[in-house]
Amino acid sequence: MIRSLLIANRGEIARRINRTAQALGVRTIAVHSDVDAAMPFVTEADEAVCIGPAPAGESYLVAEKILAAARRTDARAIHPGYGFLSENAGFAEAVQGAGLVWVGAPPAAIRAMGLKDAAKARMIAAGVPVTPGYLGEDQSPERLQAEADAIGYPVLIKAVAGGGGKGMRRVEGAADFAEALGSCRREAAASFGDDRVLIEKYILSPRHIEVQVFGDTHGNVVHLFERDCSLQRRHQKVIEEAPAPGMDASTRAAICAAAVKAARAVDYVGAGTIEFIADASEGLRADRIWFMEMNTRLQVEHPVTEAITGQDLVEWQLRVASGEPLPCAQGDLAIDGWAMEARLYAENPASGFLPSTGPLHRLRFPSGIRIDSGVEEGGAVTPHYDPMIAKLIVHAPTRAGAARRLAQAAGAVQVWPVRTNAGFLARAAADPDFVAGRIDTGFIERHAERLVPGADPSDAILQAAAHALLPNAPTDPWAALTGFRLDAPAERRIAVEVAGTVHVVALVPGGPAPVVARLDGGTVLFLNGEAWAFGAPVAAHAGGGAAAGDGLILSPMPGRIVSVDVAAGETVIRGQKLLVLEAMKMEQALLAPFDGVIAELTVAAGAQVAEGVTLAWIDPAG
Repeated sequence: MIRSLLIANRGEIARRINRTAQALGVRTIAVHSDVDAAMPFVTEADEAVCIGPAPAGESYLVAEKILAAARRTDARAIHPGYGFLSENAGFAEAVQGAGLVWVGAPPAAIRAMGLKDAAKARMIAAGVPVTPGYLGEDQSPERLQAEADAIGYPVLIKAVAGGGGKGMRRVEGAADFAEALGSCRREAAASFGDDRVLIEKYILSPRHIEVQVFGDTHGNVVHLFERDCSLQRRHQKVIEEAPAPGMDASTRAAICAAAVKAARAVDYVGAGTIEFIADASEGLRADRIWFMEMNTRLQVEHPVTEAITGQDLVEWQLRVASGEPLPCAQGDLAIDGWAMEARLYAENPASGFLPSTGPLHRLRFPSGIRIDSGVEEGGAVTPHYDPMIAKLIVHAPTRAGAARRLAQAAGAVQVWPVRTNAGFLARAAADPDFVAGRIDTGFIERHAERLVPGADPSDAILQAAAHALLPNAPTDPWAALTGFRLDAPAERRIAVEVAGTVHVVALVPGGPAPVVARLDGGTVLFLNGEAWAFGAPVAAHAGGGAAAGDGLILSPMPGRIVSVDVAAGETVIRGQKLLVLEAMKMEQALLAPFDGVIAELTVAAGAQVAEGVTLAWIDPAG
């Protein structure tokens, strides 16, 4: 077994690798940027080395700095995790050239599968079914257009060197092809330095099915069954599960055999994933599942495979890299129950899934499930890296049970003041179509109206906030808003301010019990994965010209005030720019919701603000 391991990554995957390595008695070394010095993945390792400033291009992506850290700490092996340099064949060769063990795919296999067109040509030669399309060298617009016309629309244009949804365009008809091609090529060149593309037939009811494969240096290759990653938003996976719903034994045998054949075609060693696209318009069928690409690394969603097989894939990686044979033969592997994983992101679904950054004054996860997280309460989500907070992983005997557990888990998440997609995840996992297995890659887009929480608090939130406020409800009958009707019970109403807006709520008995906490000098309500600041109405905003607080201009996310374009006392008109907020390197102009006068202005240019902070107050009456 490897004696010492440098983990060339950060966040939850670095913690995940560290956990298994230390359990095997391996000394671990973390590398980190200066802003990550206090992160859990650093403090939990046996040693740590700072390799540069926050930008990944000056730290985590600099091979020379990582190799220097390995020499300094006498590391014997390097594990790249996923992302960053994990599929960089040049880095893998540099690691091996330095006399270190590379805990990853062979450089030759990384190169063979790194370019989509070459990989598909190799798969065709190996007898692996591939999606109908064009992989040719002639990249002239005329030839590409002719091939697309011959394939039949809709088609998908994909960057040869693409990944993560970049350099990909769906084209509905011939008239749209030229413009989509130009856009795709520009994005591919900017993202990958390579503007070559391939053309594929677009599958109208696509399911994203992938198979976990593993090879060793003794010639053994096995599969650990399939995962379904069809729940995606803009080509980014949201919820993954194993096994795939609707997969019968014969189809499973066919797709898994094809995955093993694909791995053998490149003499694969280590953990890898063969990704397939399935036409699920008539259910999953072996003759309608085609190879898309291979990921020559461990996948983000590997925990669901671990849950249904009882195996530790990181341990497998370390043993294979140490020269040991695979821990299991194919016949020793079996599927036990159902597992699902949801990616909890620091983003605000109600504002178009804009990233949300800032301190984590509250970070609580449900008990009884597996949580792979890169941060802890008291830490922060920075704008420098991927905004994933954690992965919620559940396991149950049945798919319905797993979906129920996932919905409950997402609904129990408590995060403040950073916004998350927990409420969105809870809705998705509980959606009747998802529970019934009626899914494809367009599921989220198709059901967005019922999955994405609104910008305003729901009735359930208002009821919970009003009930939580009752112990401190005013005794003044005018403030209490208790109605009076002859020969009928009084209807009790209460005014409550939620996220800066005052609502009058007619109380309904019962309802779900929220969690309420005092945070940041205020009161926050957690319910169904959402978090809302609430309290008794402030007199200055509840009455007079503020009209139930509608004139409050609140910060939609944490960020920096770039400019303030109005002054206190100034008359403004609807749609006029008031100020500009910068967050995650994006600028957002905040506009006047109606005509009025700036009655209050609480920030100046250059100020850092948290989400939900009042920035200005417009008096509509002047």
